[in-house]
Amino acid sequence: MKAKALMILITFARAFNAMNRRMNPTRSSSKSISAESLTLRSNSESANGASSRVPSLRRKRLKQEVLEPVAKDSSSSHKELCGVLPDIENLSYKKTNLSPRESKLNSYVKSTEASTSASSSMRTAGRPPENWEKVLEGIRKMRSPEEATVDPVNCDRTGSFLPPKERRFYVLIGTLLSSQTKDHVTGAAVERLRLNGLLTPEAIDQADESTIRELIYTVGFYTRKATNVKKVAKICLTKYDGDIPRSLEELLSLPGVGPKIAHLVLHIAWNDVQGICVDTHVHRICNRLGWVTKPGTKQKTSSPEETRVALQQWLPKEEWVAINFLLVGFGQKICTPLRPRCGVCSISELCPSAFKETPIKSSKLTKSIKSKEV
Repeated sequence: MKAKALMILITFARAFNAMNRRMNPTRSSSKSISAESLTLRSNSESANGASSRVPSLRRKRLKQEVLEPVAKDSSSSHKELCGVLPDIENLSYKKTNLSPRESKLNSYVKSTEASTSASSSMRTAGRPPENWEKVLEGIRKMRSPEEATVDPVNCDRTGSFLPPKERRFYVLIGTLLSSQTKDHVTGAAVERLRLNGLLTPEAIDQADESTIRELIYTVGFYTRKATNVKKVAKICLTKYDGDIPRSLEELLSLPGVGPKIAHLVLHIAWNDVQGICVDTHVHRICNRLGWVTKPGTKQKTSSPEETRVALQQWLPKEEWVAINFLLVGFGQKICTPLRPRCGVCSISELCPSAFKETPIKSSKLTKSIKSKEV
């Protein structure tokens, strides 16, 4: 039976080779099946008892026969084998079949082009918004009948009754305490320090931190601020001979001093205007008016510092000092954080956010509505 099966295989192989030569005479040598290979394979398999391995061995042999050697003088094949990336000029035209390294380089080129276009849009971000002068004049008229609580406190915070060096330190400490605190509370805390003789760097350096905490306990974060006040007094004594820093960078290096405090101190103490003082009121109102956006986008700024940078790109420098006092008072009286009074605002027709913030329902009204529904 085995001999008969072997003869059938040999006959089939010869017929296949003859047909292959007739159909494709040039490539018959590479795809022909020799009877001798079938004979040897059959004998070895029958000897080892592994006839089940015939299909897998045959597939491996056929794959080896189909493969063709790579030409040595082919530069493109050599580059692909060595992993050399194509030129960037050619890469931009290859939309498909990119290797992982090519895809990574392509995405890098695209991101570079995107950042370049973003920087180009930043150059045009200094264009002032429409009707900003009318809006500012309207706010100025609304602010003239009554002063906000911040105005007299800021005037008193200048310490005009003190000698120059002491006055500057007075300004620094008062502004440092004003963060996250209402202005009348800050003014009262500064006055308590003054009445106890603790508004000079020498006196604060010698005083106990607990004493300073007791005198400023009404301000926000008074424990941390008491620590910062002690550190600031020490730095002013050892590094500036009892005076305060004169540059923006040196002021920002003091504990508890951020951009808003640094710009305000630089203006009041040294009469040096290098930037706009932006607090939560200025940040909120500028975004409501559509005066500021993130660079290259139409999104609102997410921090007072972003607002300051965006606002300084187009607002004339002669308005940098007045803008803070105008918008802070306007934000305390009319454009409040919750439920802004758009009905009494004279610039509501020019404000893109007017009447868009609905009042929050009180808890009693909500409970009564739910009880009626039940």
